[in-house]
Amino acid sequence: MKKVLREILNTSLYLLGVLCIVYLVIHFVGQRTQVQGSSMEPTFSTADNLIVDKLSYRFHDPERYDIIVFPLLQEEETFLIKRIIGLPGETVQIDEEGNIYVDGEVIDESYGREVIVNPGRAYEPVELGEDEYFVLGDNRNNSVDGRDPSVGNIKREDIIGRAWLRIWPLNKIGFVKHR
Repeated sequence: MKKVLREILNTSLYLLGVLCIVYLVIHFVGQRTQVQGSSMEPTFSTADNLIVDKLSYRFHDPERYDIIVFPLLQEEETFLIKRIIGLPGETVQIDEEGNIYVDGEVIDESYGREVIVNPGRAYEPVELGEDEYFVLGDNRNNSVDGRDPSVGNIKREDIIGRAWLRIWPLNKIGFVKHR
């Protein structure tokens, strides 16, 4: 009887340890997320599954062109995935030709699927605070992003992490290239 109780206790402690480790990994290291919609095409498509790195931003700040995951604050359990264009303290503006300006200089980037038709709120200069980022989807004309007031500027504390690894579909498995 003692052996059975000891085995039950050992198994229970083992399972508790495994659950603690899983909890820590999911909350502090990485988590799986699924892409919904076409706002990041051609980089990501609907139903792509990604592992989000939640750890690296504890050691360094997000950088321009990083692909990040953050919550849509107006909708519970809704997360967006977008590319960082503007960094804290910068000013972002998009002109009528679709050129993206950061601090008055056109940025040389080729992530956008097409030329921006609607600059949204970025038609006027968008000044970023010391903890704010400006994001765009790669499918610029089919993306709810920093140009839309419902998304606006993303606060540093709201960034969950950066896209790190695509795990589905299998024919596209691999590390995510940010630059």
